[in-house]
Amino acid sequence: QVQLVESGGGLVQAGGSLRLSCAASGLTFSRYTMAWFRQAPGREREFVAVIRYNGHTYYGDSVKGRFTISRDNAQSTAYLQMNSLKPDDTAVYYCAADQRVILSSIGSANQYDYWGQGTQVTVSS
Repeated sequence: QVQLVESGGGLVQAGGSLRLSCAASGLTFSRYTMAWFRQAPGREREFVAVIRYNGHTYYGDSVKGRFTISRDNAQSTAYLQMNSLKPDDTAVYYCAADQRVILSSIGSANQYDYWGQGTQVTVSS
């Protein structure tokens, strides 16, 4: 079955950086759109970034210019490089995958069938 395992979360000071990884198994990784979402306590799940099977990337407005999503198809792994972190970036970060994502809804969580368990990112001020 499909498994997504996130890693790389932790505690960092404002202005710092973290790199999240999402290791996928049980799927033909190169054919899948991979996305990152986040959810802070008391808030809805928020779209962060996505990379399509063809390498095209899209970002949520709150992270543009600070975060970079990438993928390594040989390693079946997606990454999220997070720079210039702010306390508002504190959340649980989730990796998601799907093979058939409608471009116009690429930032909608309900487009993704497969999810990881999440990794906590905490940014202190």
